[in-house]
Amino acid sequence: MRTFVSLLLGFGLATFAPAAQGGEIPALTADGFAVPRPDPVFAFPRDHGAHPDYKIEWWYLTGHLYANEGLAPRRFGFQATFFRSAAPRAVSAQPGPAAFGHDQIYLAHMALIDVSTGRFLHQERLNRAGWDATASTTTLAVRNGDWSLALMEPAAAPGSETLALMGGIRADARFALTLVPKKPLVRFGAGGYSRKGAAPTAASYYLTFPRVAANGTLTLDGHELRVAGEVWMDHEYSSSQLDQNQVGWDWLSAQLADGRELMFYRLRTTDGGADAASTLTWVDRDGRATTAPFRWEPLTTWKSPHTGAVYPQRVRLTTTDPATGAEAVFLVDPLHPDQELGGSLGGVTYWEGACRVRSPAGVELGSAYLELTGYDRAVEALR
Repeated sequence: MRTFVSLLLGFGLATFAPAAQGGEIPALTADGFAVPRPDPVFAFPRDHGAHPDYKIEWWYLTGHLYANEGLAPRRFGFQATFFRSAAPRAVSAQPGPAAFGHDQIYLAHMALIDVSTGRFLHQERLNRAGWDATASTTTLAVRNGDWSLALMEPAAAPGSETLALMGGIRADARFALTLVPKKPLVRFGAGGYSRKGAAPTAASYYLTFPRVAANGTLTLDGHELRVAGEVWMDHEYSSSQLDQNQVGWDWLSAQLADGRELMFYRLRTTDGGADAASTLTWVDRDGRATTAPFRWEPLTTWKSPHTGAVYPQRVRLTTTDPATGAEAVFLVDPLHPDQELGGSLGGVTYWEGACRVRSPAGVELGSAYLELTGYDRAVEALR
């Protein structure tokens, strides 16, 4: 589950209509966009690309990078996200120069945490389709200004994809990374059809490379570092995901040292509970996904000095290990408390940060990224 986009622009408003409640799955939403349906059939590399018949889509990368300088590796966490949002049909039908597209709107986020100093950098960009932003419908090739993510080679076999990521944060940081999946693509949900609520339209297509090798350069304040690490990459598209009683969500991706991964999301409801569509999924060493029960317990909180929002910080996640059937307990600890991203362009303030995963005894078990939304205010505009 990843952060949605609510875009109020001078030339139109991209809204997220409430999901229809009950009944059969409609072919289209009330505002004319395609609805994800069970038993999807994907074709790659085409389905790595954009799907403009659906209202919202994102390519979401989070990862941990290391630079070997001095006596110990220098650690960084980073986020690079490319969002596509279809404008309302009435707006996209308006005439206008082809170079200034009315039909698609593109938002991008970049963030970097320097763990050694606690310095957190982030930036947003917002562009209409045209000169400054585009996304291919035949392969993965998305761009927002000089930020880009592209599939460099067609997939000859599962897991053979090579991607290039170019990004940065103003004049402070630039990164150029080559990304190679270490595991096959994972289709979360039922073959990639991921339910997000009881409403028939509350669903997405959810495709993930859960462990991607990253190599390249990070230039920080003019100083170039060679970096290597691991990345989690989500690609998700839909037209209406949230139910009326959902106010926000907690999402976690964890890469464990034993070669397995965890993906978890908890859809928070107005009564303080969790929607039944909330889920935890294990990914084994061969890329097979298995769901498991969970218990989510925030242990400490952090109050943002920027917004006043209070977020969970240290969290205990309890589940069942499908390999052994035994209880598994993970402590998720942020590498720095202040990793909040303000929503000056996208309209949503949220916390998304690099974390360690530890055992109750304090043994480090892996790395993670945690996303927390709806704590600044309920995501009313995104229902």
